[in-house]
Amino acid sequence: MNDFSYTAAATAKEATGLLKDQPTATYLAGGTTLLDLMKANLLAPPHLVDVNPLPLTAIEQTPDGLRIGAMARMSAVGEHPLVVQGYPAVSKSLLLAASPQLRNMASIGGNLLQRTRCGYFRDAAFPCNKRVPGSGCPALEGDNHNLAVLGVSESCIATAYPGDLAVALAALDAVLTLENAKGKQRRVPITEFYLLPGRTPHKENVLEPGELIVAVTIPQAAHAQRSTYLKVRERSSYAYALASAAVGLDVQGGTIRTARVALGGVGAQPWRSREAEKVLTGQPATEATFRAAAAAALREAQPRKENAYKVDLVQNTLVRALQEVAG
Repeated sequence: MNDFSYTAAATAKEATGLLKDQPTATYLAGGTTLLDLMKANLLAPPHLVDVNPLPLTAIEQTPDGLRIGAMARMSAVGEHPLVVQGYPAVSKSLLLAASPQLRNMASIGGNLLQRTRCGYFRDAAFPCNKRVPGSGCPALEGDNHNLAVLGVSESCIATAYPGDLAVALAALDAVLTLENAKGKQRRVPITEFYLLPGRTPHKENVLEPGELIVAVTIPQAAHAQRSTYLKVRERSSYAYALASAAVGLDVQGGTIRTARVALGGVGAQPWRSREAEKVLTGQPATEATFRAAAAAALREAQPRKENAYKVDLVQNTLVRALQEVAG
């Protein structure tokens, strides 16, 4: 790890101002992702701006929905009664992630900015278009068993966001509040926050230099209250998803009135499947409907040699999640 300087910011304005003046600086929240990358010499920010002192930990119901401060810890959010009762997919996504120790440290904002777990990205001995644009993507023909099949390009097939929370938030129409150095805030739907790789896989989200995530808001809805998150992994704990599904349904008289579907572990971003939602809406809540939706969700998949199994895996995961939430 290289040497770096350190400042603890007392306010969001101070934090964003520091990064405006020092564009190569980096925010430090829980540090559960950043410090790993620094120790591996994949990131070497000369200055860290600690945002832990910022008063952004509230979890509260507002007229716009449930508002979660970006510095709230994963464990606090996952166990909060408002989340458990009104947004179970979010609660489950958080409590299935990492370990209790890491959940106690990791912040909501930091979790949303996790970097890919692609082995080529995390090993400086290999070229990687995410680290060095134009250097190549060895995953295309190499070890790609845990990489993406949706939204990929010839420049990158990484599952850019490896976590769980953003998948649930994508399904439930969450909106991020971002703040810049002038104190101006903007709201960005999480489905528009992450960028597909295209020819620029090093650009992973729409954050502008110095911008800070200050809050997440999830609208109230019947399908949010009747939602779940299902995760399939190589071992029963402390593992990233091979495939996951976040779903929410509003079912009246056996007919699906509204549906929300997002997939994890298989997309170049947390993958909102409007194709599956279209198949589900207005149809009976039956296994045949669920399987038709799962087929629609993966219709555009572009699997490689070692990750072709993910197509069947995520379809079955989605069907199981829909069956669970339909009761």
